Amino acid sequence: MGSADQFAYADDGETPRQVEVGPFLIGACAVSNAAFTEFVAATNHVTEAEHFGWSFVFGGLLPDDFPPTRAVAAAEWWRQVLGADWCHPEGPQSDLAGRSDHPVVHVSWRDAVAYCDWSGKRLPTEAEWEFAARGGLDGSAFPWGDELEPGDEHMMNVWQGSFPSDNTMADGYYGTCPVDAFPANGYGLHNATGNVWEWAADWFHPSFRLRDRRINPIGPPSGTHRVQKGGSYLCHESYCRRYRVAARHGNEPDSTTGNVGFRCASDVSRG
Repeated sequence: MGSADQFAYADDGETPRQVEVGPFLIGACAVSNAAFTEFVAATNHVTEAEHFGWSFVFGGLLPDDFPPTRAVAAAEWWRQVLGADWCHPEGPQSDLAGRSDHPVVHVSWRDAVAYCDWSGKRLPTEAEWEFAARGGLDGSAFPWGDELEPGDEHMMNVWQGSFPSDNTMADGYYGTCPVDAFPANGYGLHNATGNVWEWAADWFHPSFRLRDRRINPIGPPSGTHRVQKGGSYLCHESYCRRYRVAARHGNEPDSTTGNVGFRCASDVSRG
């Protein structure tokens, strides 16, 4: 786990260390809007964004005539949008038309856990997620190797151009893309990096040193933030080169934004 490359962030605690994980299953793709729709229809689950009545949306996805809304002070491209939620990704004027195969977003950690419980699965631990995302490669920056665009081929959905004002969409997408849009890694996972951040089960702490278990590490026993992995369509090397396998981020369990989703894992039956 972790990385010693020059792009590691000191506050991410990416110090490389050897860990072992037992056998597990993990989704080839992030949970899609279609799958989450089935969950809501079966359970009448109300997401935390719906409870709050708003969520954070990337300003570049809003119509030019969208009324002014509160922005995040340190990241003005994030806008508080009333009525934004998983089925209205950019607010009440938006819907999921044409995006059934895109990852569900505006879901909190608790929403993700609720879905996993319903489906008989669970969130992957950070160690499991990173092991799977590496696709069998040892120490590589990305799920396919160390080159961002090998042979000038785009391998994931991230920002190209000048962030946050100009996205050339050289990879074909401005916001999210289908959950299986890019080639799978060596273990069959699509979009392990880029597209949307993915929730992991662990509590977040900047240092790996708190993880005293070498086998199946699970992070600290408590905390204020949960781990997110993989980066998103908004990542750009000018400010956020976190679209690497080792990169990590922490966010409050009730946080919801338009670039965070999840994929499920489960234990291997020994029957």
